[in-house]
Amino acid sequence: MTMESDKSREADAEKADTASLKMDGRRQIFEARGLWKIYDMGEVKVTALRDVDFDLFDGEILVLLGASGSGKSTLLNILGGLDKPTEGSVRYRDIILSESDDFQLTQYRRKHVGFVFQFYNLIPSLTARENVELVTEISDDPMPPEEALELVGLEDRMDHFPAQLSGGEQQRVAIARAIAKRPNVLLCDEPTGALDLETGRIVLRALERVNEDLGTAIAVITHNAAISAMGDRVIQMSSGRISKTIINEKRAPLEEIEW
Repeated sequence: MTMESDKSREADAEKADTASLKMDGRRQIFEARGLWKIYDMGEVKVTALRDVDFDLFDGEILVLLGASGSGKSTLLNILGGLDKPTEGSVRYRDIILSESDDFQLTQYRRKHVGFVFQFYNLIPSLTARENVELVTEISDDPMPPEEALELVGLEDRMDHFPAQLSGGEQQRVAIARAIAKRPNVLLCDEPTGALDLETGRIVLRALERVNEDLGTAIAVITHNAAISAMGDRVIQMSSGRISKTIINEKRAPLEEIEW
């Protein structure tokens, strides 16, 4: 399928912002160019992404902001190797994800990417420690489950089952599980979507600590504009396009973020 590119002024601004980050000496992790994603729903075709260019850099916290249906989850799924674009290219370092087969994408997800979703997907019959151990058993160079849980502030809750944990604690177990394999990038889909302000701040602080202590690049997608302040860069999406890019000169302290 061939589609005519419809670049906008916002896309030009995105390229300028990308260039400024490159000049800062950050190494590029993701490079996506001309991404389209069209879902065939029988007689109806739904366009989720429209000619999107995207970059993510080492050590960066990036916030993808947009309403439901803006395309941000679709973009995250493509970056995570869970889906492929209809058209365009996406590269993770030296791996061309848009040309990889299912086996190669499985290996990519196993070795390089951690996922955190709005719903925690913990196994109810396993303790926090055991939930994290599931990932370490299939990883090449995992950190001890205890170390991952300590990093997110759950050193005293390791032997508790999910039903004995609050929503925020369960989300932090999910973060610990995602980082235990030492991924280079953490992809987070609405990680505070089901949480109140105080609990959400605790979860965001856990993500900040992962970024600061491990140097993990983090992409957070959210509909909550207040969370934008925690990012180095904010990409706003609308109708499958990048509508605006903002570079924050300084990340806001989480105690100043309210919603």
